[in-house]
Parts: sequence; C-alpha cells; structure tokens
Amino acid sequence: MRCLAKWHDGRVIDVPRPDPDTIARADRALVRTVDALSESQYAEPSQLPGWTRAHVVAHLTLNGEGLAGVLHGAHVGRPQPMYASPEARDADIEELAAAAPDDLRERFLAATGRFGEALEAMHEADWEGRFERTPGGPDFALRNVVLMRLREVEIHHADLDVDYTADDWPADFRAILLESMTKRPYPAPFEVRPTDLDHTWHYGRAPEGGDRGPVVTGTSAALGWWLTGRGTGEGLTSDSNGLPEVETW
Repeated sequence: MRCLAKWHDGRVIDVPRPDPDTIARADRALVRTVDALSESQYAEPSQLPGWTRAHVVAHLTLNGEGLAGVLHGAHVGRPQPMYASPEARDADIEELAAAAPDDLRERFLAATGRFGEALEAMHEADWEGRFERTPGGPDFALRNVVLMRLREVEIHHADLDVDYTADDWPADFRAILLESMTKRPYPAPFEVRPTDLDHTWHYGRAPEGGDRGPVVTGTSAALGWWLTGRGTGEGLTSDSNGLPEVETW
C-alpha cells in the first residue's frame, strides 16, 4: 500500500495563475458531488488506497481552509503558513474524516466558500508575496495558490469515485495539469503527446543534445491520471518497451 502522505497536497509548482472562473467552476462541480453523497458512501473506499471518501472530503476541507488562511494573511499583511505542522495536518485529516457525515459536509461547504471569498478579496499587489506550507519550511510564491487548489479539487474529485472521472476534467484543466506536471523531477526524460490536444509536453531533463526519451500517447485525461501516479496507464501507448517511471502525486 502506498504511504498516505502521498495523497496529501501535491508539490507547489510554478505555472501561470489560472483564471478565478476556472476554480469556481471546479468548486461548483465538486460541491454538487459531495452534497449528493449518502451517509454510507462516506465510509466507502475512494480511489486512493487507505482512504475512504470521508478522508478525501476531509483533506479537501482542510486544504481549502489552509489556503484561504494563506490568502487572507497575504491580503491583510499578516503572512501565515498553510498548516501548523505536517503532523498536525495528518492528524486533522484523520480526526475530521471520523466526524459525522453531516458535520463533515457542512465544514467542507464552509471551507469552499471561505476560499472563494479569500480569493475574491485579493488585490493584484497581494500576489507578489510568498507563503510557507508549515512554519520554518520552504516558502512558495502566492501566485501558485490558485493552481494548487484547482489541482486538489479536480484530481480529488475524481478520486472520490462517484460519477466523476478524469474523462470529465475540462480541457483547459487537462492542459494545465499536463503543463504543471512538467515541473516535477523524473528519473529519465520522456515526452507526452495527447491525441486530443495539439501540443507536446517534455518531462525530465534530457542531456544537452541527447535523447528526449520515449513518447507516450493517449488522451489528455488518461495521461494526466497516469502522471499523478494513478492507475496503471490504461489506454496509453509508448514507443519504448513500457511506460516511464512516475511518482505518485
């Protein structure tokens, strides 16, 4: 079984800030799904080994609260970290996942609204700062917060395994995801060529003038799902003997 820490917030990466309408659309779709979950569905397994749907909703809730706090702190000139500590984050997810479904749902809805309000309050100058995920840890550009939340919402929406899959990701998000994943480290270089998007993405660092590695093809949804370490590469083909190695996001 994979380590549960792998299912927490992904690495913050550096790409252009998505439009606020993009995250608002993703939030609305996720809210509809969570609001429709029955009490029994919360306790059922999600797509993530070791996590129920309640764990996924709890994580999304705490992620929204943490990022809303980061944005509010930047807006009022009092920077604050996203989480108190890695240990506190993990413990909070477990505690909230054990809450009654109605209580978890209400807190999730409140966290979604809180993030939206914090985002709307931001002035352009507020985005120039940086934030820490945990006190004393590495700091990151505030302009990555929207991307970070968007990626959490869309990917974990599919992880809930309730009538929403990677195939339902909007085309603009699929392109954003494929671009953002180029910023991660890879053991060896490779290329990705979606059959439904007119672009080629390069992953890993190729030697100067050297081979860019194998070319992987498939739909952008299947490629994005695989690049986050999910599934086994269903629907993908490679011009080498197998798919390149990728880490779990």
